[in-house]
Amino acid sequence: MFENDKKRCFIELGKFLSQFSKEKNRINPDVLFNEPFFEDFVNLIQLSQSHNGWYTPENVYFSIQSWAKALTKENLNKWLSAYSFDCTSATLSINYQDDNKKGKNVGLILAGNIPLVGFHDFLSVLISGNSVLIKTSSNDQFLLPFLAKYLIAIEPELSNKITFVEGKLENFDAVIATGSNNTARYFEYYFKDKPSIIRKNRNSVAVLNGEETKEQLIALGEDIFRYFGLGCRNVSKLFVPRGYSFNAFFEAIFEYQEVIHYEKYANNYDYNKAVFLMSNFKLLDNGFLTIKEDTSYASPISSIFYEFYENLEDIKTRLESESEQIQCIVSNNLIENSIDFGETQKPNLWDYADNVDTISFLLTTK
Repeated sequence: MFENDKKRCFIELGKFLSQFSKEKNRINPDVLFNEPFFEDFVNLIQLSQSHNGWYTPENVYFSIQSWAKALTKENLNKWLSAYSFDCTSATLSINYQDDNKKGKNVGLILAGNIPLVGFHDFLSVLISGNSVLIKTSSNDQFLLPFLAKYLIAIEPELSNKITFVEGKLENFDAVIATGSNNTARYFEYYFKDKPSIIRKNRNSVAVLNGEETKEQLIALGEDIFRYFGLGCRNVSKLFVPRGYSFNAFFEAIFEYQEVIHYEKYANNYDYNKAVFLMSNFKLLDNGFLTIKEDTSYASPISSIFYEFYENLEDIKTRLESESEQIQCIVSNNLIENSIDFGETQKPNLWDYADNVDTISFLLTTK
């Protein structure tokens, strides 16, 4: 398979995914293979919450729509334009193996915290001409295999490139593994003799100065509550100036009050609030979110930490020195390369997790 064949497969997948939204699932007659796949995918979306209580239809649809918008010809071309065929060039090189080149067997150990969280790694391995061996999380066993079947329907040769593994991962040349800090230590030991990307816990933060508009603070609520805060791109920590009033923040995020009606979220809210109160921590609480002053980055579900700052330059220095703990930063242009409010869960194809260029890793790995 050549470059254009791989692009075509994922472009067609993007068109397929664009038919599904929480407002309405709408069949586009121009989309390939709707007859064997459309209704089955609708059913899978509706059943996702029974497989994983955090995978509400709304959040699954959000993930699907995000990938539908990403998998366009324009986006794929822009993403891959950073790579050339010349391995000695100043730019990164991408070597699309043709049918006479085997490529590498790349193992993926995927997380299951949010729907399709490992899809970018899956895409990167295939688009770079390699074969993928996938060990899914027990929390997300159905969505990616379904999309893989659709891709194989588009291009049957991919059946030799995609393997889902049960049990021990074997016969791989490189591995990309995602997990907690604890599992990362296991991965680092187990895969010490193989080229690897090992992803650990990371969190996202927002830096505020009190001049944010109501619209920006409402959008910040999206960064906090999307996927119930389970993603590494969810904001779990706020940096605010000394004397900051949270009144405007609470007023803005009241739009997300319905989150408390999800049983798993409500259980976490009740439990974590009780733990904080029994420990005599001072809390701010609006009935569905607790806010606690804390120096940590990782807050529990239904809670967000905050920390006061005296000088913005000090925060910039700290965030730089602790960058390995941070996935992304949200601000109103207060921090260089920060993300706009409401955009954390809408990464582009060229926005790599942990800022590790997966394509470059795959190209330079022997």
